[in-house]
Amino acid sequence: MSLPSLRFKKAQTSLGEALNVALRSAMADAKLTPRKLAVRIGVAPKTVERWLADAELVPHARNRVDACAALKVDEEMIWPKAVQDRVKTGHDRELVHAYPYRSACPSTVWGELIEGATEEIFFAGYTNYFVWLEQPAFVDTLRRKVASGCRVRFLLGDPDAEVTRRREAIEDVTLSVSTRIRVTLQNLERLGPMEGLEARLSNADDAVNHVSLSVFRFDDNALVTPHLARLVGHDSPLLHLRRQGDGGMFDRFAEHTEELWSRGASL
Repeated sequence: MSLPSLRFKKAQTSLGEALNVALRSAMADAKLTPRKLAVRIGVAPKTVERWLADAELVPHARNRVDACAALKVDEEMIWPKAVQDRVKTGHDRELVHAYPYRSACPSTVWGELIEGATEEIFFAGYTNYFVWLEQPAFVDTLRRKVASGCRVRFLLGDPDAEVTRRREAIEDVTLSVSTRIRVTLQNLERLGPMEGLEARLSNADDAVNHVSLSVFRFDDNALVTPHLARLVGHDSPLLHLRRQGDGGMFDRFAEHTEELWSRGASL
């Protein structure tokens, strides 16, 4: 084999390794040339040719959508890298949604999580006050969940604790922290003693950790609110987590609340 022929063969092999074979095949099936496909999606023919020549080249999202629509194929078939880059991996798969404010999370989300829980419901906010207002017939709902065998727990802050008084001074709102706690306590009294319903006040040594982080668990889902300085709960951000495996974010927050619960005082 002559030297020029050898060089040509290497170049051809190198090019072949970079070709987007899936795109070329889809275009052939759709009977579209690079020029025709370019016209369909509003790009230059040379742009399509670059896509064909380099399988690692990922077009802009809008162009990918239009190209796949024109070719009647799934994006994963032609540009799998773009799809893989969008798929969460590792522990961040557990983040379902993030809200800049707890109040931005629709009350229907809370209702669906409560209704969907069959084994465990755990309200570990400092006051848990808002759920009684936002969830219709919440007392009846809790009775029904407990009767069905679901374990329901409430972990509250101590309304008479020093941390509670300090938090009231920081928030400086009419409906004080201790008042909000007592509303929850009154509603729990309305439920009466029920097997499967438990409530505790967090330990004085844990109060700072409790007041600064609210965790609400519904089986393998959790709504987590880290409380920002000087802001009441509904103005702090909220994360919706769904457990995907051991040692993830869900488990970390669950372990936190279980530790606070283990040291709390039963009501």
